Amino acid sequence: MAVKINENYLLLESNYIFSEINQRVDKYQEDNPDADIILMGIGDVTRPLPEAVIEKFSAAVDEMGKKETFRGYGPEQGYDFLMEQIIKHDYTPRGITLSKDELFISDGAKCDTGNIQEIFGLGNTVAVTDPVYPVYVDSNVMAGRTGPMGENGRYQKLVYIPCTEDNDFVPELPDTPVDLIYLCFPNNPTGTALTKAQLKEWVDYARENNSIILFDAAYEAYITEDNIPHSIYEIEGAREVAIEFRSFSKNAGFTGTRCAYTVVPKEVMGFDSEGNPHSLNALWNRRQTTKFNGVSYPIQVAASAVYSPEGQKEIKESIDYYMKNASIIRENLSSIGLRVYGGINSPYIWIKTPGDMDSWQFFDLLLNEAHVVGTPGIGFGPSGEGYLRLTAFNTLENTEEAMDRISKLSI
Repeated sequence: MAVKINENYLLLESNYIFSEINQRVDKYQEDNPDADIILMGIGDVTRPLPEAVIEKFSAAVDEMGKKETFRGYGPEQGYDFLMEQIIKHDYTPRGITLSKDELFISDGAKCDTGNIQEIFGLGNTVAVTDPVYPVYVDSNVMAGRTGPMGENGRYQKLVYIPCTEDNDFVPELPDTPVDLIYLCFPNNPTGTALTKAQLKEWVDYARENNSIILFDAAYEAYITEDNIPHSIYEIEGAREVAIEFRSFSKNAGFTGTRCAYTVVPKEVMGFDSEGNPHSLNALWNRRQTTKFNGVSYPIQVAASAVYSPEGQKEIKESIDYYMKNASIIRENLSSIGLRVYGGINSPYIWIKTPGDMDSWQFFDLLLNEAHVVGTPGIGFGPSGEGYLRLTAFNTLENTEEAMDRISKLSI
């Protein structure tokens, strides 16, 4: 007998897109050691943690070094002091009522959006927008909900909802009923957002078809327009059909310290094979208490400082800083004739490749000629072909330098 592997992993056709980019950039840097490469591909922040966060973080670390204040295992779902701040600042002002046992503090929205599929049966039909954040697709491939990838770049059994220039990157409702729906708005990678009326159509669809919406709101802090909802629970009826994911990574710089949270309302239900309803809140709680020991106490204390007056002021400064970068990217690329999207309610700019270039050709042009790294749109799905994503998360100086370099290319 030999140990058998999970053969669903063999269905994954290529490297995770960001790993592939890293490998290509590392190889180019090795071959061109003097090249000053500006990274605008992976959505990692560059500004440091806010001072208010560092102050509380440091104090909490000191607590861990004293017998009187040392803490061991904490609650897997998170500490009350952080949950209370989240509810008070992120939901109550928007007229949304949540209880602490509907919140689950975690080490990242990527982890939660990848792991949430575990509580659902393998027979569910999954719908994703196209282009899409790869984790939604790959985690379902790994679980066994799909067949192999076809020649069209799409996995069998997945329902792809194209978001293209033709529909203003707004996904249209599926033609046939689906069970699980992944929505990310403001969107990664296109940078576009849904209005309240547009999101209501999805909530109504889910209610009519007994579907569940998995709503990734990791970029809600970057919303600037009034008619864009910050939470899906601003939509009537969403508590019955939606799970929401939030993160401290992009608004407060926690990409390296890791803290996020997921909201699972008690009303949202799944059903067993006999049609009996079961609380998804209870199932996710069972999954987390079994497989997760919780986010560390110092990290949660640091996250709670985000909601202090000083923390709020500092994260607004960071968001404004990145959005200024986004404006610079939009204006400069538009001025040289490129078609650009996003960058208004999101830190991502979605660029139509010039001429007949495909995504990787444009990636190579920017890397080889301008020493600027973006993310090829094809890495987000077949409808991403012919596009490239840039992020606004680099420094202002690097952003301006990158735009200057690109403006000098023959495009």
